[in-house]
Amino acid sequence: MSRVAIDFGFFQLYWYSLLIAFGLLVGITIILREAKRQKISEDFFINLIFYGTIFAILGARAYYVIFNWSYYSTHLMEIFEIWNGGMAIHGSIIAGGLFVIYYCRKEHVRTLKIIDIIVVGLIIGQVIGRWGNFFNQEAYGGVVSLSYLKSLHLPDFIIDGMKIGANYYHPTFLYESLWNLVGFVMLLIARRFRYIHVGQPTALYMIWYGIGRFFIEGLRTDSLMLGSLRMAQLVSIVMAVAGLVLFVYKLKKSRFDDQYNAVEQKD
Repeated sequence: MSRVAIDFGFFQLYWYSLLIAFGLLVGITIILREAKRQKISEDFFINLIFYGTIFAILGARAYYVIFNWSYYSTHLMEIFEIWNGGMAIHGSIIAGGLFVIYYCRKEHVRTLKIIDIIVVGLIIGQVIGRWGNFFNQEAYGGVVSLSYLKSLHLPDFIIDGMKIGANYYHPTFLYESLWNLVGFVMLLIARRFRYIHVGQPTALYMIWYGIGRFFIEGLRTDSLMLGSLRMAQLVSIVMAVAGLVLFVYKLKKSRFDDQYNAVEQKD
């Protein structure tokens, strides 16, 4: 299976880069449509997305490099070769999230409402972006049998792609992509509820993604480690617990107060 989507001779476009870019495009489109429905300035969101994406990409790469510094310390030029993979979504969420908080405060716009809008675009971007891992033959799980993969009724091209060397592996990229797809549909439905509060879409994202990633990460063979701890599992636990606390806190409010679908932008 080729990692190259288009070969121009002097330039190669990798599936990984193409799918990350496509995921961004779909996510941004969904974000801007919701911003319009919520009557929030498109210019505000375009600026936020432009700079936020830069910070998210830098954060994703920096996070990955930091936890693989023993390798990159002797291969410094490879730090910039992001088309070869090595982007950690948790680093992206942390760096991008910090920029969103800064920018919203700078523009005096309610941060939680903006994040509620962003997470729906974020999770569909994750759905699409995970397929870049498939073409790079990375982010897979432990060894499994061919019969196991066939029992999942997967298309042949996925089964063939999960044969790396002499073995077949868990398609954990697919597990996470499908989990996030369900989460995307859930968030689309939830944010249309009349009485959903500001912050609850964000909380649902944190709970859903945190739980899914915790269990899927346990199957992977390439986890970023902090001693004996899988960092992704640790961060996922924090995400899920924080999301649950936020959701319950908002649930205690009157159903008529602080509604997500009430048009409200300024603090």
